[in-house]
Amino acid sequence: MAITSFGGLGPGSQPVEEDGGELQYMEMPNGMRAFARPILPEKEEVAGLRAALDVLSAVADSLAAFSSGRSNAVHDLAGLDNANLALVDQVLGEGEMSVICGDDVQAQESVLAGVWRIRRSGPDGRLASDTIEVGAFPSAVMAEAFAGSRDSLAAPPVYPAGVFNAPPLIAEINDHIGRTGPGVEPHVINLSLLPHTEKDLAFLDKLLGQGPVVVLSRGYGNCRVTTTGTRDVWWVRFYNSTEALILNTIEVTALPEVVSAAPEDIADSHGRLLEILEVYR
Repeated sequence: MAITSFGGLGPGSQPVEEDGGELQYMEMPNGMRAFARPILPEKEEVAGLRAALDVLSAVADSLAAFSSGRSNAVHDLAGLDNANLALVDQVLGEGEMSVICGDDVQAQESVLAGVWRIRRSGPDGRLASDTIEVGAFPSAVMAEAFAGSRDSLAAPPVYPAGVFNAPPLIAEINDHIGRTGPGVEPHVINLSLLPHTEKDLAFLDKLLGQGPVVVLSRGYGNCRVTTTGTRDVWWVRFYNSTEALILNTIEVTALPEVVSAAPEDIADSHGRLLEILEVYR
């Protein structure tokens, strides 16, 4: 039996129209990042840096003990001098996810999934605490993510001109806010597939309010996740390399999966950190 092969798909694969026009394709995200082992000092160069190695060994133990639903392990770096902190920085590196929470908390995922560096500043802007957390997402951020948020959306008696498709979404969001929790699948509203106007989006944005958390993930293109002023409601937006919005969603969930380290990735991080530490034994 003869097998018919289809022509290629994508830019340049389709014939040019008689008027010279070509089918245009939106550029999709590219440049997915993979684990890159950090460049580490030689064994003799870390002599005297036992405090850093002890912290990293404790982090490895926390990775081994990780399980979903368990509280994050926290490791304080306050007692480390500059040389020991430099070794910790070198081993952990900077991963694909950065988090800002309000004016005082910043979190950076390391090159090891599930290992987060948390820095909190004081009222004077100086560093107040420096810790490592091991878990799916920093608990220091989650503690403030929806502090003071509203529990539901109040529909106005009259909608602004140009707002057509936002009203049914208000009822849908309210219906799912009370259903979030461990083991509950996120409820995703894909605005990219729903008919809407710019005024619909502006109205929803204002009604939902602004939360304190902004997450930037660079693992595959750019993903920006923000909390709203409404409990367990997140904006999740994907952009391509030209900063064009290609996917715009509202998620009603305790934590969007896109910002959560998966258990299998955390298990991989344990093995990778043990390999790094083995060099210095």
